[in-house]
Amino acid sequence: MQINTSQIQGTNKQVFTTLQKDLGELMNNRKWSNATFSVSERIECTFAITVKTYAGGDNFTAEIQVQARRPVYNSTYFTTLFNFRDQNFNFTYIEGQPLESNDRQISNNLIATLFFYGYIILGYDADSFSQLGGTPFFHRAEDIANAMQSATETGWKAFESERNRYALINGILDEKLKNLREMYYDYHRLGLDIMSENTDNGRAKIASTLLALRTANSDRPANIAITSFLDTKVDEIADIFSQGQPKEKTQIYELLMDVAPTMQKRFEKIQNGK
Repeated sequence: MQINTSQIQGTNKQVFTTLQKDLGELMNNRKWSNATFSVSERIECTFAITVKTYAGGDNFTAEIQVQARRPVYNSTYFTTLFNFRDQNFNFTYIEGQPLESNDRQISNNLIATLFFYGYIILGYDADSFSQLGGTPFFHRAEDIANAMQSATETGWKAFESERNRYALINGILDEKLKNLREMYYDYHRLGLDIMSENTDNGRAKIASTLLALRTANSDRPANIAITSFLDTKVDEIADIFSQGQPKEKTQIYELLMDVAPTMQKRFEKIQNGK
């Protein structure tokens, strides 16, 4: 948990130190599921909160960047699972007041947002190890989004935005985009995880897997679930295929140009190898 207060001037910043400590303990000590994990199996993630305005009291205007990654089998490489910037994160926090931790009855936007993204991370992590394995976690995130429809804070309302939290979980669970989640498993477990044993086979599997992006984008053009995946993965994909076979390079470059032309500069290395 990181709290960035560089935009705040002339304020006693002790409250932010306490906030960072409280949130870190809340997220790390919480039991997120009935499964038992060792310390080494914990998901490596970062919640970076940038406070934009704070004039004392208990009201904060901020944004949050959420990132998570997991190791690739038999390597020292970590692959990013989720990387998302949420710019509509306003919340209240009273220093010294215990933070509620029951996600079945959340009224605090701070806790709701953190728990929501916690379940999103768990969902993507599970999807990367078993096909559609993250469904229970995504449904928990959906429950939170539905419960927050009456919240006064922005970021939750249906039809409020095509890039808010409701839109994100709706896109993830959209049956029309089910192949995107199935692709997540194939990309990670059947592609990346075997590259240490056979680089060409792993890369070929990723290439065939990514074709699902074209279908997904045709069914739901520029949906947030698609753009979130691309923003998370496009640099990694460029690195992988910069060393690919000529046919693979052309195939993936043309695919990305179809579905993510605005990201062209990020995947140009597929063609030029730099």
